[in-house]
Amino acid sequence: MSNEITIARDGAVLRLGFNRPDKKNAITTAMYAALADGLKEAGEDASVRAVLLEGRGDYFTSGNDVADFMSGAAMENDVHGGRPVERFLEAIATSEKPLVAAVQGPAVGVGVTMLLHCDLVFAARNATFHTPFTDLAVVPEAASSLILPRMAGNTRAAEMLLLGRKIDAERARDFGFVNDVVGAEELEATALGAAQALAGKAPEAMRLTKRLMKGSREEILTRMKEEGAHFAAQLQSAEFREAGAAFLQKRKPDFSKLG
Repeated sequence: MSNEITIARDGAVLRLGFNRPDKKNAITTAMYAALADGLKEAGEDASVRAVLLEGRGDYFTSGNDVADFMSGAAMENDVHGGRPVERFLEAIATSEKPLVAAVQGPAVGVGVTMLLHCDLVFAARNATFHTPFTDLAVVPEAASSLILPRMAGNTRAAEMLLLGRKIDAERARDFGFVNDVVGAEELEATALGAAQALAGKAPEAMRLTKRLMKGSREEILTRMKEEGAHFAAQLQSAEFREAGAAFLQKRKPDFSKLG
């Protein structure tokens, strides 16, 4: 696994951590592969009863590594025959093990949309949530275009997915994808305690209850496939080239001559 993704056992809880603090925990193709493999192993290991996602440093994750995506690496299949980002998204969307997230600092892009698949999400008071997909000339992923409107309502989802407005932890709780907001010093203990509590429940009852709550997998996977096709097409667009160049040059993109 990539050393930029930590994996550790804490009893029956598998802990997966973003460990690239010098790059704001931006996720590369190799990191996606490690996350997908970690979730797959958790699903196959009966001794793992819950999974905790967490970030090291000041960020949960700043989302996709833009330079990595611009290089085209994200569109290449790995040794498992699929794109690592797609393997990760499918793994987190179909996980039968309870998923808990501990979010400190900024969560950006996929750092937000992955939370929509978690069963419990705890946020530090300094957490922020930002989905600047249209600013980067791409579309939402992880079936967030389906899940977030259902969870938060169309107008609030548009605030995040269309307008790209950053929201704080209290507002994220109002939107419905954060369970509780705690002090930064309490975050790890709170999230780990919840994961351990889930891990102590009857595993088959937990699996069945989660499946009943989540509903149809096919609907989620179909939307993810649709989003993925549009996302891949946008990566080849003039819009994305302008957005990527602007990001790397630390300027505002100019889409006025496009479209």
